[in-house]
Amino acid sequence: MKSLYELYRIGTGPSSSHTMAPREAALRFFAGYPQAAGYRITLYGSLAATGKGHLTDRAIHAAFKGAEVEIVWKPEEELPQHTNGMRFEALDASGETMGSAEDYSIGGGALLSDHRETGEVYPEKNMEAILRFCEKEGLSFWEYVLLREDDGFLDFLATLWQTMKASVERGVNANGVLPGELKLPRKAHSMHRKSRMLSAGLLDDAQLCSYAYAVSEENACGGVIVTAPTCGGGGVLPATLFHLNEKLAVNEVEILRAIATAGLVGNLAKTNASISGAYVGCQGEVGVGCAMAAAAAAQLLGGTPRQIEYAAEMGLEHHLGLTCDPVLGLVQIPCIERNAHAALRAIDCAHLAMLSDGFHAISYDNVVDVMLETGQSLSTDFKETSSGGLAKIYRRRYLGERDD
Repeated sequence: MKSLYELYRIGTGPSSSHTMAPREAALRFFAGYPQAAGYRITLYGSLAATGKGHLTDRAIHAAFKGAEVEIVWKPEEELPQHTNGMRFEALDASGETMGSAEDYSIGGGALLSDHRETGEVYPEKNMEAILRFCEKEGLSFWEYVLLREDDGFLDFLATLWQTMKASVERGVNANGVLPGELKLPRKAHSMHRKSRMLSAGLLDDAQLCSYAYAVSEENACGGVIVTAPTCGGGGVLPATLFHLNEKLAVNEVEILRAIATAGLVGNLAKTNASISGAYVGCQGEVGVGCAMAAAAAAQLLGGTPRQIEYAAEMGLEHHLGLTCDPVLGLVQIPCIERNAHAALRAIDCAHLAMLSDGFHAISYDNVVDVMLETGQSLSTDFKETSSGGLAKIYRRRYLGERDD
């Protein structure tokens, strides 16, 4: 299993798979052919279907630094290894191809070319193997992560936490309208203000939701966030950690350890299934984000490894089948609300796990397998193409489009 450096990435929204990864692929190709007369980039599958709403074209143009770029959109076609395929061509003065490359955005800002080049860090391939190892050696999950990662990993975690906190704080204090045709007003600021008038139980829930809205709205505006595991699902973990940091008065070291454990949970889903909405739907983004946050919360509440695993299992299990159908291809409806709901659910999963001994019938590994199976069964209409579900209903109701 790859390092958590591959899972957690700091970058700009609104989409890790549709913005961050294509930009990185474009930068690399441009560096290889800086003197070309022009460039042609062909986007396939989900990248083409929702690329404009996700600002894929803007990210690519920015990477080529003002050079002549033609973008070809082919939503009905896919390259063989993933629906988020892209082909880059460098053109000479006569328009002939002088060099080309293909790559795939496989979720969370990662490129398939990266995945091939980086080595394995974790010899254990699933949660059960990790649990057995930890129980044998008397390790917690975070100790296991630090055992496998390099000496600079704690500093990396500290940078992640500072970035997460900053995204919450910026979002909670921001007003205005989110970019795009939906013209949605930002809600985190007013939600956080109103929460102060509520009784204790409602106050906690309202503030937690405001933090998830804050990060998700920052993402929608192209702000700097952490992929946890993706941009689209990246509001759940920061909101949960920020909330528990306030409520439990934990120190920073405990938060960093929780981020390590959350990363382990996300990495298992990425390795054994997928965190790409274009491949398995939103269960791989918000669902895995909820599992990560539930695990982190259970650890901060003093849970054992078995209780932490149970919290993660519930967080993902109850998002199975969640579709990815962003309205107008924007990471706004239903994405922002989903992050808030998942943050609430993450806390609930942690509480329920703490009431148990951590032993249960369906394991996290089982649910990851089912997520992959479910994702493969979903129609492409529900895998980040905006051609079905809520996106289709919106077009029919508000834009007057008819079904074919």
